[in-house]
Amino acid sequence: MNTIPTSPPRLSDWLAGEAPDTTPLPLLRELAAGLPPCAEEAFAVRVLATLAPLRADAEVIAAASLHLWPALRAALPAGALDAVPRVPALLDGLAAARQVHALHHQRQGRGSAEGLRRLLLALVRDLRAVLVLLAEQLVLLRDAAALPADERLALAELTADIHAPLANRLGIWQLKWELEDLAFRWREPETYARIARLLDEKRGDRERFIEDARRRIGRALSEAGIAAEVTGRAKHIYSIWKKMQRKGVPFSELYDIRAVRVLVDDIPACYAALGVVHQLWPSVPSEFDDYIAHPKGNDYRSLHTALVGPGGRVLEVQIRTREMHEHAELGVAAHWRYKEGGGGDAAFERKVAWMRQLLEQRGDDDDALLEGFSTEIVEDRVYVLTPRGEVIDLRRGATVLDFAYAIHTEVGHRCRGAKVNGRIVPLDHQPQTGDRIEILTGKHAEPRRDWLQAGSGFLVTSRARDKVRAWFHRIDRERNLQAGREILEKELRRMGLMQADLAPVLAKFRLPGLDDLHLALALGDLGPSQVSRSLHDHAQAQKAEAAPAPAPPAPRRPAGAPAKTPFTVEGVGNLLSQIARCCQPVPGDPIVGYLTRGRGVSIHRAGCAAVQRLLGEHPDRALPVEWGRRGAASYEVDVVIRAFDRKWLLKDVTNAVAQLAVNILAVDSRVADDGIATLRFRVRVADYGQLSDLLGRLAAIPGVREASRSG
Repeated sequence: MNTIPTSPPRLSDWLAGEAPDTTPLPLLRELAAGLPPCAEEAFAVRVLATLAPLRADAEVIAAASLHLWPALRAALPAGALDAVPRVPALLDGLAAARQVHALHHQRQGRGSAEGLRRLLLALVRDLRAVLVLLAEQLVLLRDAAALPADERLALAELTADIHAPLANRLGIWQLKWELEDLAFRWREPETYARIARLLDEKRGDRERFIEDARRRIGRALSEAGIAAEVTGRAKHIYSIWKKMQRKGVPFSELYDIRAVRVLVDDIPACYAALGVVHQLWPSVPSEFDDYIAHPKGNDYRSLHTALVGPGGRVLEVQIRTREMHEHAELGVAAHWRYKEGGGGDAAFERKVAWMRQLLEQRGDDDDALLEGFSTEIVEDRVYVLTPRGEVIDLRRGATVLDFAYAIHTEVGHRCRGAKVNGRIVPLDHQPQTGDRIEILTGKHAEPRRDWLQAGSGFLVTSRARDKVRAWFHRIDRERNLQAGREILEKELRRMGLMQADLAPVLAKFRLPGLDDLHLALALGDLGPSQVSRSLHDHAQAQKAEAAPAPAPPAPRRPAGAPAKTPFTVEGVGNLLSQIARCCQPVPGDPIVGYLTRGRGVSIHRAGCAAVQRLLGEHPDRALPVEWGRRGAASYEVDVVIRAFDRKWLLKDVTNAVAQLAVNILAVDSRVADDGIATLRFRVRVADYGQLSDLLGRLAAIPGVREASRSG
């Protein structure tokens, strides 16, 4: 790797030593040589030199060069990066990071920065961009002494909130300690200077002390026949201050300012190594902890001991197996959890673990590892912004109404609309990461009962649904009963089940009486579609019990014969049949067959008025029929919608239909003098369940008075 000479370096010279034949570095080297030197070029070289110890690959180097030197990017010919598509992805991530930095400036210290850290990781799709961000921030901090005091403080706050925690979580220790120390220096200059004086030695002296102790411990372990890896470093100033604050002790009572870590193969070797180091120097009796025999609550395991080393200076030694070390760094005991007070978001922690693998592994398997991010790490959260720039994280698929309840219960109750990125959207709109959402509220809390219906799509998160249920629970019993009756009547009417016996529903859901059913519907504990489905299931079960024993298998249909219909006529084989247009039954509907003259069997819904009239005249033409098992079949149904005429009504209706993947075959609309619009749709649905969901979704559209099937 290159080192920066004393004279101002050129980017072209620096790139010459960095995998010179790797695309697109030769092109960038040539372009850089033709551009005049400038401060941005010098800054880019310093950032690249900071990246060098992290073994950044050619794609990261190229993206960093183009990101940090805009003139170089402007000189890039069109299509020059077609052969390296990951470089544009890295550049997009670096640009997105600038948005997060701007949001941090808007926060001005309000609330936790954890949401911003998560937003950054969500926006930066190629996570190698984090390397460039950390290196860039470190170089900025090194130069911060030349900045005005307010800019220097803002830079330090940004580093402490975003970059240092990310470096800590990713285990990039080469950058972490310097980011933390420099940010601490500019945020708390007096405290920083006081601790520096208390150390009473230069960092170089401390590091030489630790290196000498590391060699002596390694030699003693080797002589004892213990295979071990010994590492160590001086504790940096910010870490010392944090421990003083956390433990509430003065500087003189800290025993781990200088620390060494010993990694061995198994647990017996841990205790054997402990005996060896205790023979080298006297121990501090009160500073021994056996976290192997007595693990911490987060399952952290290690031996900790403090020794009085050469010159009377105290040295902490940690001894653990390699498996314990891996768990401490990547598992539930990772430093970033208990030092930063992180939560237990398993999906996010899994993503951080994969990020560490990406940052630590370099070699022939880079492509496979990068591909693994797109398949293994599926982002299950979205990170959206309030008008003030605060970050709110929601589960993927949540709506703007869920967002309103995530802000505050009262905001949700009073929600009447929403804007996403300045554009008005419906309440069931699903925002994406980075969207800025503004909730439009009314004066009074008026949540709607259809928000609780699963088919409406308004609320996805259980937390928001519970808040709406709690609001309706506070309403008096009579109002809830009346609302439940109206919900039930509306569902039965639109599904053609007004004469149905509700006893099977009460039995299935273990409800003592009709009032309890009405309350369950009003409070959202039970959905109206569940009631209609229950009635259908009961009718199907009764038909199955009354059906005769199955007949022997029918002879195999010869080639060229008509395809089997989606229903069967009991006792009759290979008979022409068709669905009646008057009522258009779909799978799940109770059905009856009527033997016509010359057109075979016509299949009607059992409650169809037309077939009841025909059977009254010719009862001998009734034929028992039942639905078959054709999963790929679809059925045409006419749906009628009556609503107050308004702008975008048809658009909202077609959007609702499209969300359920239902095909529209025909549309007819009329508007009466009283302003009521009647829309007739012919749609193709898969079965009864999809039809029920569709009618529920249509009925939830603002302004819709009724949505039902025709016939």
